[in-house]
Amino acid sequence: MTETGWPLIPREVLPPPIPVERRSHQRGAPGRPNGRQLPMFGAETIEPSPADLTGLLAGPGRLGRIGGTARVSVIVDDAWRVHVLVAELVARGLAATWAPVVEAPPAEPEKPEDQDPVEVRGEPPVPEEEILDTPVEPPPPRFEVRTAYSRRLNALARAWPEAAAELFLSGPRLRLWVAAAGSPRPGGYRLGLDPARDGLVVDAALVRAGLAGRVSEDGRSYLITGRRRLTRLAELVGERPEAAPSEVWPGGAGA
Repeated sequence: MTETGWPLIPREVLPPPIPVERRSHQRGAPGRPNGRQLPMFGAETIEPSPADLTGLLAGPGRLGRIGGTARVSVIVDDAWRVHVLVAELVARGLAATWAPVVEAPPAEPEKPEDQDPVEVRGEPPVPEEEILDTPVEPPPPRFEVRTAYSRRLNALARAWPEAAAELFLSGPRLRLWVAAAGSPRPGGYRLGLDPARDGLVVDAALVRAGLAGRVSEDGRSYLITGRRRLTRLAELVGERPEAAPSEVWPGGAGA
């Protein structure tokens, strides 16, 4: 299953983790061509770490444990997110895989047996041929990205969910969250949430990061608005990955 222009990564264990290139930045040197300094705790000033997967757990990510190892998985709705997340996970020394999410077909209602048909007056019945010819749109594709079970995630697994009460969302952690479930909305930016989790904890963490917003009524999104907050979000998550559409990444044309 592919998306036009984005052939997906083969569904197999990736090669061994690649060494992370350390970023060098001189104190006082301009961080961008326009002379602006790189933000403290931004994705471009902090080395990537397995602890950054906290950003996925703050959003729709799930933590799994088996034996003395742990893994993190997340379901995404775009192929480009698979590309970006796998690259980010490998940069943190973690093996990663992906698989399409197979949606279960809706169950058909059972018809009661030995029941005479009830005649309903009104509009004439629709011919069977017309019903069969009606196209049924398939649901949009979704994909699950997951790390391999690893001891490198044990510290995160031992601290979660208790650590959520003092959640610190640095730039690298927000970058993973945006890659998995971030999208622009009119006048703001949306971060996907797991509605089963306490939205107040996430709200408090984002307020501490200078990204105060609000949880949507259905608990599935955190909405950030305001020019200053949106600018700060773009600075924290860093430059757009090559696979990410410019209109979706914070600071892009649509965000």
